[in-house]
Formats: sequence, C-alpha cells, structure tokens
Amino acid sequence: MNIKLISRYVGIALAFEAIFMFLSVGVSLLYGTDAGFSPLLISAVITMLFGAFPLIFVHSSGNINLREGFAIMVLSWVLSCIFGMFPYLLYGGEFTMINAWFESVSGITTTGATILTDIEALPPSLLFWRSSTHYLGGLGVVIFMLMLLPSSSLRTRMYKIEVSVLSKENYQYKTQQSVRIIGSVYVILTVVTILALYLAGMPLFDAVNHAFTIVATGGLSTKNLSIAHYNSPAIEAVCAVMMLISSLHFGLLYLTVAKRSLKIFKSPIIRFYLGSLLIVTVLVTLNLRWEEVVTTWGQAFRYAAFHVISFASTSGLANADSSHWPLFSIFLLMYISIQCACSGSTTGGIKVDRIWIMVQSFRGHLRKMLHPNAVIPIKIGNHIVDAEFVSRVCVYVLMYLLCIFFGAILLSITGLDLMDSLSASLASMGNVGPGFGSCGVLDNYGHFAGFAKFVLTSQMLFGRLEIFAMLLIFVIFKRNA
Repeated sequence: MNIKLISRYVGIALAFEAIFMFLSVGVSLLYGTDAGFSPLLISAVITMLFGAFPLIFVHSSGNINLREGFAIMVLSWVLSCIFGMFPYLLYGGEFTMINAWFESVSGITTTGATILTDIEALPPSLLFWRSSTHYLGGLGVVIFMLMLLPSSSLRTRMYKIEVSVLSKENYQYKTQQSVRIIGSVYVILTVVTILALYLAGMPLFDAVNHAFTIVATGGLSTKNLSIAHYNSPAIEAVCAVMMLISSLHFGLLYLTVAKRSLKIFKSPIIRFYLGSLLIVTVLVTLNLRWEEVVTTWGQAFRYAAFHVISFASTSGLANADSSHWPLFSIFLLMYISIQCACSGSTTGGIKVDRIWIMVQSFRGHLRKMLHPNAVIPIKIGNHIVDAEFVSRVCVYVLMYLLCIFFGAILLSITGLDLMDSLSASLASMGNVGPGFGSCGVLDNYGHFAGFAKFVLTSQMLFGRLEIFAMLLIFVIFKRNA
C-alpha cells in the first residue's frame, strides 16, 4: 500500500478543514477579535501545515487502488476529527480532552450531540466553527472523496458505496457530473435556507449557522433551547421544510428542478418515506393531544411534525422537549431514527432505501413460500434488485442493529439506565444527536462518563462511514503490517 500517496490525499482533506478554521478566524475579527481568535488561528496554522507538508514533498503520480481509497476515506475522517478538536482544547472551559474529541466527532459526522451545558456562552467564532464542522462533514459524505480520487474507474466504484439502487434507477449521470451536481445542490440549498430563515425573523448570524446544520442534517444549534429559543412558527416551518428537502437524494432534487418533473414522487421509495413520515406524525399528534401533553390540536401537530422530520432527517433540532412525551411517541421517534431518510443525502441511519428493500424481500419470501416454483424478483420501480445486493442489505441492517445493541450494553456498564443507554446508542449510531431521558433534545451528554463518550464517538464514526468502511481499514492495515 502506497502510504506516501495516501498521506498526500489525506493532506488535502486537512487543508480543506484548515480553510474553514480560517473562515472562523474571520468571524472572530468581525466580532472584535473574540475569545476564539487565538485558539482558531493556532489550530488553523497547525492543520494547514500538516495538510500542506505531504502536498509539497509527495509526488502526485501513482494510481490508487480500492484498498488505498478506503484508507484515504477513513483516515481523512478520523484525522479531521482529531485536528477539529484543537480549537476546543485551546479554548478550554468545558472542553476537556474527551469533551473536545466528542464535540469534534459529533460535528464532523453531522451527529449534532453536544457536551456543552451553556452553548450561548461560547464566542461567535467558536459557534461558527461548530456549525462549519457540520458543513464540512455534510459535504464530505456526499462528494468530498469523489473530488479527491484521480481515477475515473475508482471514483465510480467509490460512488457506488454512497448511492443506492434508487439512484441508479432514476439518476444516471456520470460520476464527474454527479460531483458537480450534488455540490451545486448543497450550496444552493444552503443559500436558500439562509435567506428563508432570515426572512422568517432569525438573526443573520444564527441563520447562517442553522443553515449549515440543516442542509448538512446535523443539529448543533447556537442556542441552548435549539429552535425552541425563537418560539416562532414561521422559523420552525422553514426549518421543517428545509430539513425534509435536505433528507432527499440531492441528485433527484436536481432532476426535479432541471427537468421540471415530478418524477421523484413516482419513486416507490420516496412515497414510502413520505408516507411513513405522515403516518408517524399523525400518530404522535394524536398521542400528544390525547395524553394532554399540549392543549390544542394545532400545537400537537406543530410539535409532532417538527420532531418527526428532525429525527428522520437526523438533524436533531427541536422546538419542544420530547424527552417527557408519552412512551408511545418516544418509541415512534426511535423507529424513525433507525429508518431515517434517503441515500444520496447527508443523513445517517439505516436509510429508507434499505428498509424498503427489506420489506420487499420479506414480501417476496412469503410469496415464495406459497408458490415455491415461482420466480419473484425484487424491484424498485422498473429496476430489478439482484439477490447479492439484497443479501448485502440484510447483512448491513443486522450489523447496524447489533452495533446499537452492543453499544447500549457498553453504555450500561457506566451506570446509565435503559432509556439513556438505548437512546444514546441509537442516536449516535444513526448520527441523530439527541436521544431521550437525560440526553434529550434540550439536554446534553456532558454528564456521561469518559468511557461512554468514547463509545458514542466510535458509533458516530461507524454510523457515518456505514460500518464496513471502518471495519475494512483494520483488515487493510493488518494485511499491510
């Protein structure tokens, strides 16, 4: 394995991260050189030096094979998290070593969990850096590695890791075109969200930060009470709509606008996704009203719809404290946190594409039991899903659920109760962010033990890189040793 060549492309990732740090330094200057200036400037210089060193001294020639591509991807994420914790460590306060690591991983994996008890005490520059880690991580998941890989064949193979069968059925651009299209959609959604939030009454600085976290489906807010701080139905409506749009496949969003077509809504997966959100929203609304958690049906729908979309898109924003809702509503939100949204977006979780394939596989199996000699293909639209792909989906779903289960067991060792252990494990593995109990949407993870925080950050990385990439890196380096 060509370690020097790998270091060159990992260096590009770190240089890219340093640019966002320098942007945060600029924010500090705009606010009169706030307390985040020195930590961010020092971190930016260190990160840029480490990123630039291999770019200067390592020659760019050489072909990257698939093993090296996986190594580049995983190392870029892990080292970005390591260097991303430097501004927090240098700032101090609540940021101990493990807390800085937790905040950095949570931001870059777009999980949105936090250890901070008083978010608003941070200087604007560090608030901007927290949001920037979301934006950096969201961009990285979809197109970052595609931008780095020089081989067109390798780009195509790596691209297939990210996109679903749904994408291949309805979205057939070449990989290089996909990079430009998805990147353009990402930026356009960000600009639209900023303008919409600002027009809805949110201050510009908050609008920029929340746009970063919404489009990247993150969850780190600039306010202790998240979106509930504003108590504005207009702001909540903008957030909900943009969270929903950002949870759909970016390529299909482009086709919808570019071709002025509503073909996206003809997809069985999109219909299944939107239908599941509608059903869960109605059930939570009924539960909140019947249990008299709220006093009006309008308020019940307002809270239910926002939280269902927020949890499904793995954004993790909140307009109320769902930790104290009835158990039925909590279980529904937990389910939607496992299913989550569409592949080809920046969301986490199992993804609704895999859930759909699992459902179709189950139906096909039942029909096969009734008609043993029948040939019953599994389809998404007009596309037949081959048996090998269905097998990979089933293995992934099993591994995903096992990671949640074993994560909850490890968390329980630290003394957490069942709700805290299970919901925290689920929220971290799905990159949702907040859970329930003492780690709910208006609470934080600061009181968790250091070992628990390490377990949760490991789950964040496994969930963001979809398990197998993280496992393969151990195999690759073991063979190379």
